[in-house]
Amino acid sequence: MNGNLNGNLSDDLSGDLSGNRRRAGQVVRVLLVCAGLAALGYGLAGLVTHPRPVNLPNSTRWLAGGVLVHDLVLVPATVLVGLVLARFVPAPYRAVAQGALIVSASVALMCLPLWLGYGGTPGNPTTNPLPYRRNLALVLGAVWAAAAAIMILRAVRRRRRHRRHRRHRLPGDPARGRRISGGEGKLDDEPAAAVDVVDGHAAAVCLDDAAHDRQPET
Repeated sequence: MNGNLNGNLSDDLSGDLSGNRRRAGQVVRVLLVCAGLAALGYGLAGLVTHPRPVNLPNSTRWLAGGVLVHDLVLVPATVLVGLVLARFVPAPYRAVAQGALIVSASVALMCLPLWLGYGGTPGNPTTNPLPYRRNLALVLGAVWAAAAAIMILRAVRRRRRHRRHRRHRLPGDPARGRRISGGEGKLDDEPAAAVDVVDGHAAAVCLDDAAHDRQPET
């Protein structure tokens, strides 16, 4: 009876959390779309109403080139990086690596003309007065140092929890895990892999083969 109540309560909580996350994701997407449309409208209005003469052919080539670079270079590169991360980076550290890559790419693209040396005037160093490449390297180094620190912290927490689990388990006692049955979010009390939750990521860290191989006594 208590097991059924606990299981139903866990299912209800999981459903509520999933619904809240889904609604939050929808709100974030709507806000991003609205911000993108506002920026696009501002740019088009400036292109049409700018008091200085606008080179429309040059602007058209620039916009078309940006679309082609995005669709033919950035999107395939992003998909490739995502596949590599999913294949080689464990789940507890994957989000950290993704965040560091997103921040690094955004910073590098935003200051691309500066660290490539565009826009400068020969003989006038005041137009680009700072060492932009060095500054970019410092920023990226700080980003990846923070990402490495977070990964190390998660690894230490995961190892401590794993040791604590082993210390509290009795010899020969079958691991009784809260396993998700059939991938449908239902929990049961069958012997299963011991699950270590690290910052919201569940990772199977220990599997008691004896629990599965043990036959009922007659």
